[in-house]
Amino acid sequence: MSKSRPLLVGITGGIGSGKSTVCKLFSLLGVPVYTADDRAKWLMNHDSPLKEKILAAFGSESYLSNGELNRAYLAASVFSNPEKVAALNALVHPAVRKDFMDWVSQQTATYLIKEAALLFETGAAKELDCVINVSSPLRVRMARVLLRDPHRTEEQVNQIIDQQLPDEEKNERADFSIKNTDNKLLLPQVIALHEQLLRKAESQ
Repeated sequence: MSKSRPLLVGITGGIGSGKSTVCKLFSLLGVPVYTADDRAKWLMNHDSPLKEKILAAFGSESYLSNGELNRAYLAASVFSNPEKVAALNALVHPAVRKDFMDWVSQQTATYLIKEAALLFETGAAKELDCVINVSSPLRVRMARVLLRDPHRTEEQVNQIIDQQLPDEEKNERADFSIKNTDNKLLLPQVIALHEQLLRKAESQ
């Protein structure tokens, strides 16, 4: 590991666990955050080579007439099929990895955060120095997602959850964990981890 680059920290967690909220708190502390899922959506809409690969793999319905990704079509026809999900991920994840490394090369902070739902599932965690898992009760996660994403059905959310590692396994694999529950405040957990990560970055 080169000491000339920042410490690379992953933040992961199941859908609806509160990863984005945790990342906003780190961002308020001055930590640059790369949101892999948002960048993946951007790349699927704007990266021409990636768009061509998606069209070739999933057909012309993958994009709307205005050139934007047809999310409703993909949610209905791809996310219910594990083989198609794997095929889409095999196209998108390399593009995201390159985009992330380009972003890292432009940063000067002590440590950086990469937020992604599938850090362990895709093997991307191996390219990071440590990983934080954000966990939350399943029923709470389901309620959050249905409120946040009105285009999704409960069945679709369950299909996404089934393709992600269980919280227990993510907590075992992660170096740190943050509990996003009603009786556990997020900010003190984030501040404590921030101080740990600064020390870790300085000693690498």
